[in-house]
Amino acid sequence: MRSLNLHLKALIGVLVILGLLITAYQIFVLGIPVTEDETDDLWNIDAKVEFQASPNSPVKVQLFVPPLTQDYVSLNESFVSRNYGVSINRADGNRRVTWSARRASGNQTLYYRLVLTKRYSGEQPKPKGPIFRDSLPVEGPEKIAAEALLAPIRQHSADVETFITETIKRVNNTSDDNVKLLLGGDTSVANKAKAIELLLSIAHVPMERLHTIRLIADVQQSPELWVRSFNGEKWLYFNPETGEQGLPADRLIWWFGDEPLISVDGGRRAQVSFNLNSSEINAIHLAKLTDESTEAGFLEYSLYGLPLQTQQTFQIMIMIPLGVLVILILRNLIGLQTLGTFTPVLIALAFRETGLQWGIALFTVITALGLSLRSYLEHLKLQMLPRLSVVLTFVVVTIAAISLLSHKLGFDSGLSVALFPMVILTMSIERLSITWEERGAAHAMKAAVGTLFAASLAYLLMKVPELVYFVFTFPAVLLVLVGFMLAMGRYRGYRLTELFRFKAFLKD
Repeated sequence: MRSLNLHLKALIGVLVILGLLITAYQIFVLGIPVTEDETDDLWNIDAKVEFQASPNSPVKVQLFVPPLTQDYVSLNESFVSRNYGVSINRADGNRRVTWSARRASGNQTLYYRLVLTKRYSGEQPKPKGPIFRDSLPVEGPEKIAAEALLAPIRQHSADVETFITETIKRVNNTSDDNVKLLLGGDTSVANKAKAIELLLSIAHVPMERLHTIRLIADVQQSPELWVRSFNGEKWLYFNPETGEQGLPADRLIWWFGDEPLISVDGGRRAQVSFNLNSSEINAIHLAKLTDESTEAGFLEYSLYGLPLQTQQTFQIMIMIPLGVLVILILRNLIGLQTLGTFTPVLIALAFRETGLQWGIALFTVITALGLSLRSYLEHLKLQMLPRLSVVLTFVVVTIAAISLLSHKLGFDSGLSVALFPMVILTMSIERLSITWEERGAAHAMKAAVGTLFAASLAYLLMKVPELVYFVFTFPAVLLVLVGFMLAMGRYRGYRLTELFRFKAFLKD
């Protein structure tokens, strides 16, 4: 007996822990939204390219576009142009679109449009990058100035991260004569990044430039230069002007490297302007869209991977265990008397179509008429099977009559009575009649009222939209319910109604 108790406790613990771990993995790792009302941001980005084409000459326009390899995924990407050919090339982690035309003249306008959102992917590939680089060639006064700056940088740093931070701090101190010499009077961000790269290269620390766009709606902006370095485990991002570390969450990497954003052959005065706006979309619908656009596929083996009609069926079926849990609590803990164990759950499923009030009325009427017929058949001394057959036929006829009458009277709700499980009604009538004969009318009515109460409570719980969504999206919680049901299976204590029933003993 002791080993049996240990086995049961271990089984309950495994089921509960497994259910909670799977659900937590879906929520915190895969990022599946907990509520159906949760929304995510959807960003629409327009890059407008304008330039003056040279008369009667071929035109070739190249523009960097986001690589979208890490935190964001594209839902739609389009290239709007007139009389231009379009192609996309990948190189050095970048994507570049090329517009080309045999002849063009005058003012030209091209558009690149992108709809993106945060990537729904639980696992990101392990980052890779260089951890060593050769020194850039430097001679004369520049070399002396660089070495003079590196001496205190090495003294005040402990690793790659602090070394880069200290370097950026020194380069931005434009009052230092050594810094003035390296910058040569040019204090632009690009020239500061060049000086930072020189100092880091002497220390053999790799550095890479990247250009970002801030995801802010209705704000005119141009790409912002950042730098990054790989420390052997992850990429470290730095603002070369402010020294800020860590790429902000609202930044989208547009391209890497030193090359300009746009290059035009056969044209001049090229410029690019950005226009951003955001909107919201239902999170689980967005997860489906991104699942189709990525290789993550975390919804592929979930219930959302089923056909839509099948999903609607499972949204009803998967709530049955919760209805069963309600009956279990009402019977084993409270002591409520019902007609059978799972009959209230099946009646609750019928209530989903008929509605609660109309369903209770129909159940009461059909059961009352069925009891009258059952009482009459008892006088005929029929065997059980023929008696049940007659009652079942009577239930079908009664349902048909109620449906026809309600239709003639204009009550469409009465048509849904056909959804009542006829066999369950027949067995309920038979069981109620036997209970009436064996234990009296009061006990039978108590069981009938208890059945309706349990069915109503189960219906109200199974109808909660937030609960339906949660169980359907995270079906592993059913393992937790099974663990609770197993624990209830060994409950031998008093029921709530028995405390009132035996209250007299307490007085003695």
